[in-house]
Amino acid sequence: MNLNYMKAFVTTVMSLVASMLGVLYIPVLLMVACNVIDYVTGIWAAGYRQDGGVSSYCSMCGIIKKVTMWLLVFVGAIIDQLLAYAAQTIGYQLPFTFLVACVVAIWIICNELISILENMVDIGIELPAFLLPLVRKLKTTVDKMGGTDQEE
Repeated sequence: MNLNYMKAFVTTVMSLVASMLGVLYIPVLLMVACNVIDYVTGIWAAGYRQDGGVSSYCSMCGIIKKVTMWLLVFVGAIIDQLLAYAAQTIGYQLPFTFLVACVVAIWIICNELISILENMVDIGIELPAFLLPLVRKLKTTVDKMGGTDQEE
């Protein structure tokens, strides 16, 4: 296949996705990238862990977990649409779109970043001392934004 046709196809698909997602485009793109990186580093780290190696069952559970994360963002988008509809029904225009979905996506990104860093530690990569606490603090901040005080 010609490289120019491939570029045109990828550009078309990404533009279509961006136009459909709007403000959710960047958080969803980052979330999917973190999902893929977490999955790959999780497979690599499995060989270094005490419980030993990769299994097809654990791999499938990981994929199902990632797909359900995407569904959480979709649920957040549904909640956003319900809020917008309710507000419009009473004559109020909300100053935001997809706020709940964006917060959910950012929360998932934070969880994925923590998991990626933990996988890297299991592989034997030395992390800068500030990195994991920084991401955990970011997750705590997002938890507070969402009105939850969850601990890992």
